[in-house]
Amino acid sequence: MLVGYARVSTVMQDLETQIGKLTALGVDPKRIYTDKGFTGKNMTRDGLEKALAACRAGDTLIVPSLDRLARNALDTLEIIKELGEREVILSNNGMVYDPKDPMAKMIFTMLASVAEAEGGWISLRTKEAMARPSVRRKLRGRQPKLTPKQDAAVALHFADPKTDISEIATMFNISRSSVYRAVERHTRREAAAIDAIVEPSKSGA
Repeated sequence: MLVGYARVSTVMQDLETQIGKLTALGVDPKRIYTDKGFTGKNMTRDGLEKALAACRAGDTLIVPSLDRLARNALDTLEIIKELGEREVILSNNGMVYDPKDPMAKMIFTMLASVAEAEGGWISLRTKEAMARPSVRRKLRGRQPKLTPKQDAAVALHFADPKTDISEIATMFNISRSSVYRAVERHTRREAAAIDAIVEPSKSGA
C-alpha cells in the first residue's frame, strides 16, 4: 500500500501542488495525510503521526520532498530509521529508499544533510536581504491587490470545503497564492480586532 504525506508551514505555500505530486505517484487521495501551519522543526504533527501509523511492513511512505518530513538531518534520519525497522519503504518524490540497501541509506543520509543546509541557507539569505534598506522599502511599498472587504470575501469562500481554490482565484482574478495571502491578511485583521476588544475589557475589570 502507498501512503502519502505533505506539509506546508504557511498559508502562502501550496499544499495542493504537493498533493498533486503524490497522486501522480499513485497514492490514493484517501491515504494522503497533511499538516498545515507546522514547520519541519516541529515534530509533533497530527498528519505525520497518522501517516506513520498508517504504514505497515511492506508499505511505501511517499513524500514530495525530503524536507517535508523534517527540516534537520537528525529528525529526518530518525524517521527513516523507524521506517526501516518496521520494513516500510520511503519514497522521496519517486526516489525509493529501501531499508535493506546500504547504498540507499547513504544517499538518503546525504540528502537529509543537504535539506537541512538548504533551510539554513534560505534563512541566512532572507536575513541578509532584509538587512538592506532598499529591500525593506520595497516590501513596505508593495500593496495587496485586494481590499480588506475583498479579503474577507475570499476568506469566506475559502472556509467552504466545497469551494475549490482555483475557483476562488478565478472569481477574484488573482493567483492561487494570492488567495492564501488574502486569507492570511483577513485572519490577522480579525485577530487584531478581537485583541482590541479584549484588552480594554481587561483594563476595566
